[in-house]
Amino acid sequence: MSADFLLVLALAGFAVVAVVPTIILPLIIAPKRPSAVKTAPFECGQIPVGEGRVHFMMQYYAYLLMFVVFDVIAMFLYAWGVSSVGVGLPATLIIVAFMAIMFVPMGYALHLAARRDIW
Repeated sequence: MSADFLLVLALAGFAVVAVVPTIILPLIIAPKRPSAVKTAPFECGQIPVGEGRVHFMMQYYAYLLMFVVFDVIAMFLYAWGVSSVGVGLPATLIIVAFMAIMFVPMGYALHLAARRDIW
């Protein structure tokens, strides 16, 4: 086993050690008897009165989704482009498969951007 792989395993082990207690502890110590007071909505500790003043606009959701997809694509294409000389054809096929997978959410975002009736 190479030293680089051991570092990846150590990082994965640390991730498990950090995440598992974060998930399990609230299940153990969180209150489990809901009441009307506990489940009531609060705004900064105050009971809300009337309708909300600002409605969340969803018109930019599709653009946000496209930005996230383009960001991930750019990050991996940059890393692939820097090392593409030494990796050859298998890496090219992998990046083509990656691009095909990433165009699925891009197509969904474009579909949402065209649907003006949901905004």
